[in-house]
Amino acid sequence: MSAPFLCYIKVGENQYREHFGLDFEEFEAGQVFEHRPGLTISQQDNAEEALDTINNAQLHYDACYASKTEWHKCLGVSTLTLQRLIGIASKTFARKVNISAFEDVAMTRPVFGGDTLYATSLITSKGSHNEQLGELFVTTNGINQKKQVVATIKYKILVYKNGQHPLELKLGLHRSSLPDKFCSHRQLDNGNYIEQTGIYFEDLECGETYEHSPGKTFSTEECQIHALRSLNICPQHFDQYYAEQYTNGKLIVNEPFVLGALTALTTRTFGRVVANLGWNNIKMQKPVYAGDSMYAKSTILSKRESNSRPDQGIMHVKTEGRNQFNDQLCSYERTFLIYKKGLGPYTAADY
Repeated sequence: MSAPFLCYIKVGENQYREHFGLDFEEFEAGQVFEHRPGLTISQQDNAEEALDTINNAQLHYDACYASKTEWHKCLGVSTLTLQRLIGIASKTFARKVNISAFEDVAMTRPVFGGDTLYATSLITSKGSHNEQLGELFVTTNGINQKKQVVATIKYKILVYKNGQHPLELKLGLHRSSLPDKFCSHRQLDNGNYIEQTGIYFEDLECGETYEHSPGKTFSTEECQIHALRSLNICPQHFDQYYAEQYTNGKLIVNEPFVLGALTALTTRTFGRVVANLGWNNIKMQKPVYAGDSMYAKSTILSKRESNSRPDQGIMHVKTEGRNQFNDQLCSYERTFLIYKKGLGPYTAADY
């Protein structure tokens, strides 16, 4: 079964823009959304969350202490679980303005490093807020890899009505009827809607262009961290004083990180990927500075079936990234393996 929820807008001949999330009018009381993908939490995630928030409860990061408690290992920070579950659900609620209230947050089971979290949301009721916005009342359950409910969150969300999202107003975007491959969900036999993870090999056509949205802003901190953790000693990537003297006062993002971020921006459309086979014709047209935002666009150059993997095909795609001033920053061609329709690990993984 298919669902009418579109996550693309046609912006030209064979050109489509990603635009995730449902309009307020598309939500109905009683709908259940199963959010994908899930997210595995590590103990490093847990310790960093505790330390970054000055959490002095040592059972989150002192393994020796935690071993003497009833949990026998470090317990997950409850608000880390909350953040992850709201994030996991964001694809369906991507046209929200904000969460206006958390009415109740119940932590029903412990979460530990190594657990994988999934989320399922029930629309309990809805009401109009004003001409531009509607209000949703939502109950989201967090579920671990054992299908146990670990948290129940009841909250209110303000969501844009059809045609009222700022990008729709600014860019003049209007949704129109499109094939099922552009749907963000599919309907299960039980009536629930499960989120999709990308477009299959057969449904990607040569000559199609995809504008990937949203983009990404590079922060100073991640610019430094990605250079330092790569043993990159070029000072323009992490030495702020050097940058102030020689690079217009801003750190330069190291080039492999730019390439990786640009590739990552394409994965909402190419989410059925199996593995990258390689990049070529990579051009770094302009430095990317901390504080810059990057936006991606991909055009399908060619495709063919894999000779050695009958369940997969090979895509040849050109991608370019531009900054907030529409200056081209990076471009490349890439080949990658992608699953054919109905094949791959999705059924076994409950996707």
